Amino acid sequence: MKDDKADEPFLLDDPERLKALAHPMRRRMLTHLNVHGPATSTTLAELLGAKTGTTSYHLRRLEKYGFIEEIPERSSGRERWWRRARIPRDIRLPTPGELPPEERKTLEEFHRVGFEEDRALVERFPAAFKADPGWARGSRAMARMTKEELDRFYEEYIALLLKHGHPADEAPPDARPLYVRFFTLPADED
Repeated sequence: MKDDKADEPFLLDDPERLKALAHPMRRRMLTHLNVHGPATSTTLAELLGAKTGTTSYHLRRLEKYGFIEEIPERSSGRERWWRRARIPRDIRLPTPGELPPEERKTLEEFHRVGFEEDRALVERFPAAFKADPGWARGSRAMARMTKEELDRFYEEYIALLLKHGHPADEAPPDARPLYVRFFTLPADED
């Protein structure tokens, strides 16, 4: 059953939560948990080429801010299993003006790390498209819109993503995790 609250926009304006997500290793850990499901700090350490103490520390930070949770029924002794917490699917970032000046660098770092990940995905796209064009899709466009039209377009895009995307525990058996990215920026008018 879908949780309607999970589809409501959630503004991620807590600088500490943003800092938790701005760390590259934590982002890789979250991606792994999203794509592959539950894991231990040992499993993540092996996959990420890190020490178990390092992954344990980062897992605790992600847990503190509600991005992951322990799976008590799978955990025993020192082995703790982690999964992605059920969080809103429509997470919005604040604008720089919505944060105190001293916290704006955190937002910049969050974007910097995210776009490094996006660049890596773009570089993988040609090979993914060649291997399986039914799953690798791309679109590039130029459009002229007013600010109000762009706002409506963005909201409709998010609504489509929520309508057609599934949380991992509600996905049909033949569903695959997909990276979906959306961004706009004004064109240079030279």
